[in-house]
Amino acid sequence: MKQTSIFIFFIFISCIAFPQAQLKFTDTKKNFGFVKQGETVVLKYDFVNTGNEALVINEAKVSCSCTSVDFPKAPIPPQQKGTITVTFETKSVYDRQDRIVEIISNAKNSPVNIRYKGVVLRK
Repeated sequence: MKQTSIFIFFIFISCIAFPQAQLKFTDTKKNFGFVKQGETVVLKYDFVNTGNEALVINEAKVSCSCTSVDFPKAPIPPQQKGTITVTFETKSVYDRQDRIVEIISNAKNSPVNIRYKGVVLRK
């Protein structure tokens, strides 16, 4: 019993003593529906830092040069909101699209994946 109490106390103190950012998205999945090839799709992903330390987004990894990501470069204070903008250029793609963007930050739940999908119709 004593060992269990010490362990629980350590976990409690760790949560208080070690501040951490926490990245929480309003919605991690978007569906852009149907667009014609050559159109540009812009998607916005709202988030909040639910942690107790400033959130710093370091990088956004994409699997295709058709996707670009704009994210806040300044730290996001605790309990503050931000937006990540994903731009998808459809010039070189067609048919069903299902893409993942990996957001890398100092958050304790990093990396976090955001996703978008839809259909690009040929011209």
